[in-house]
Amino acid sequence: MTKILLNGCKGRMGQTIISCAKDCDVEIVAQCDAGDQPANFIDSCDAVIDFSFRDVTAPLAKLCAKHNKPLVIGTTGHSDAQRAEILECAKDIPIVWAGNYSVGVNLLNYLTSIAAGILDNSYDVEVVEMHHKHKKDAPSGTAEKLINILLEKRGLNKDALQFGRVGQTGERPVDQIGVHSLRGGSVVGDHTVIFAADGERVELTHKAEDRKIFARGALGASKWVVGKPPALYGMEDVLGLK
Repeated sequence: MTKILLNGCKGRMGQTIISCAKDCDVEIVAQCDAGDQPANFIDSCDAVIDFSFRDVTAPLAKLCAKHNKPLVIGTTGHSDAQRAEILECAKDIPIVWAGNYSVGVNLLNYLTSIAAGILDNSYDVEVVEMHHKHKKDAPSGTAEKLINILLEKRGLNKDALQFGRVGQTGERPVDQIGVHSLRGGSVVGDHTVIFAADGERVELTHKAEDRKIFARGALGASKWVVGKPPALYGMEDVLGLK
């Protein structure tokens, strides 16, 4: 049974991971949150799962690298500088980093990549995501992954992104990707990628109804990553979608 140090145990996802661990053949040997010291428990685990806050992830990654422990990151909203620090640690340990651990969402990523490769720029692209009112970052980590897939497939940079629209915006440019973040109620997570052309529209949508889908995916990733060589991995690696 894989032994896990869970960082961010008091959050919504942390509590869900704890509730799902036994059914996933995983033992949570240490539960840490704000004020705790993961260093006191790092030697007792096979891998670390982080669902905490963006400012915590880089120091935790360095701790994992020091003790040669694989890391699964579910925290989102990191700055470029924080991301660079975390990626540096992937030279020494295997890290699975995903904005979303749902099998369905990662299939959405895969299908979005296929669609973006087939549908040319006569299809305007918009990304719409909705989450509960307590979510602190926007767009979501899942939406950012979808955006990066679209940018890469269309050969665009971040200047092509349009976050919402207001006022006299003029006609929509051809090489623009619209991004819209909705917040309200208790929505677990909805994501839609829209390809709209003259006369037809293709929409790819995933709707999450229970946080357990993310917890089970993260726990599965923690089992998969043990023994892997140092590198940065995504859920597409865990699921064999590459």
